Amino acid sequence: MTWTRRHMLHIGGAAIAAGALPSVAGSAAPKQRVIKPKRLKKGDLVGLINPASATFNRDQAEIYRETLAALGLQTRFGDHLLDRYGYLAGRDEDRAADINTFFADPEVRAVLALRGGWGCNRLLPLLDYELIRQNPKIVLGFSDLTALLLAVYARTGLVTFHGPTGNSTWNEFTTEHVRRLLFDGASFEMRNPSDSGVHLTQVENRVLTITSGTARGRLLGGNLSVLSAMIGSIYLPDFKGSILFLEEVGEDIYRVDRMLTQLKLAGVLERIAGLVFGRCTDCGPGRGYGSLTLQEVLGDHVAPLGIPAWYGSMIGHVADKFTVPLGVPAEIDADTGTIKLLEPAVV
Repeated sequence: MTWTRRHMLHIGGAAIAAGALPSVAGSAAPKQRVIKPKRLKKGDLVGLINPASATFNRDQAEIYRETLAALGLQTRFGDHLLDRYGYLAGRDEDRAADINTFFADPEVRAVLALRGGWGCNRLLPLLDYELIRQNPKIVLGFSDLTALLLAVYARTGLVTFHGPTGNSTWNEFTTEHVRRLLFDGASFEMRNPSDSGVHLTQVENRVLTITSGTARGRLLGGNLSVLSAMIGSIYLPDFKGSILFLEEVGEDIYRVDRMLTQLKLAGVLERIAGLVFGRCTDCGPGRGYGSLTLQEVLGDHVAPLGIPAWYGSMIGHVADKFTVPLGVPAEIDADTGTIKLLEPAVV
């Protein structure tokens, strides 16, 4: 999984324009009126897409269908769901067609992803954003789906959702957050589990405060490497005054350092009101004489901003996962490690 994640992004770099890139402030998509999709209810039909890497376990689609059925949802597979073109889940135009088709279909209430990997960036010029704007629906996924979530929000104003894919662990914690956000339309506080388990004090899921305080802003973000690969494109929103949330998996610390530096040089970090770094799963020092720690890297890049920030939220490549809406105002508390939604994400 680690090898695939890093190498898919490296291979995919050929599809992104090379050369000097303008700052995010000068290239972000124009601001759009925020649009909220309708909430889900039992009996709704959802469309299943695979916009990034191919699945080599065809039963994964059936498992996801059964998972969604347990939530009371009906599922329709995209025409190209199980296609394969090398490491991609079919050719770009076909993967994009599945997305456009589901947005055009009035029976489909949400568009859900089977898995991530690499490939969503390649689809961004092929999507019909006017069609999406006119037919707002829930879009759910994470990891490489960051590209799709950010682009759809930036180009249309539609609130999108950073949450589980078909190959995620749909346990009680993850499922409950999906239900509260997408079915109930609740505005609530997301807080890490506090169970100490067999230990005398809490060991897992701890919060590391970088800079104390509270902040308010619209939630924006996702996977760090995918976001950094979009710098300079027209598919990023304006980050001014936002709460930036990030997560990563399988990256050496120097790579995390490099990507945060890229966000800094592009003017992203100086524009945000607060920062939540979820989990950096399997992010180690790598080989060599020595390495900075992740805490030191976050200290170098985040602490000087002087904005409320913390590490350790349940966002990313972890079994217990928050679903985080992009474009919805929230209040964060860096001392308690909480994200409080200030309004519902669906109507």
